[in-house]
Amino acid sequence: MNLLLLCTYFFLTGLFAIGGGLAAIPIMQQFFVDRGWCDPELFYNMIAISESTPGPIGVNMATYIGFDSFGVIGGILATLSLVLPSFIIILIIARSYARFQDNKLVKNGLYGIRAAVAGLIASAAYSVLSVTIFTFDKFMAAPSFFTFFDLPQLAIFAVIFALYVIFKKHPILYILFGAVCGIVFL
Repeated sequence: MNLLLLCTYFFLTGLFAIGGGLAAIPIMQQFFVDRGWCDPELFYNMIAISESTPGPIGVNMATYIGFDSFGVIGGILATLSLVLPSFIIILIIARSYARFQDNKLVKNGLYGIRAAVAGLIASAAYSVLSVTIFTFDKFMAAPSFFTFFDLPQLAIFAVIFALYVIFKKHPILYILFGAVCGIVFL
């Protein structure tokens, strides 16, 4: 992969990842993992690191992938390539939204985009779950409940999910708790 191709893929990711960083994960997975430019385990570790560090996940991932591939200049250019489409689009929308906000086609288009974004976020969640909680390889070799799930990871997931739903504390607390659980129990 060369630097121009990296920037092109991040520009396209920024252009089509409506809904933010989580919606960008399936696009980045297709560009980098499915083409063999990034190991799947490294990609999902990048998601974990990017989600637990300050800033938007998509920007953090672009910076990480760019830096990992081409050093500081790669990190800077990948990040700029990812955010440039949003910057351009928001400038265009800001100039024209007031005129078209009551237009039925615009309202219907935005309504459809919300459903697409929900689907992309669900796809990102499935991708992450399939690497962390579900163990398809072990299940195919010996089908049973105990080989379908990575039980320690499933337990951590269930506890953190329940704690978040009940207490609704800041997500960083749950990320730190998950890291501690991983260190202690895995």
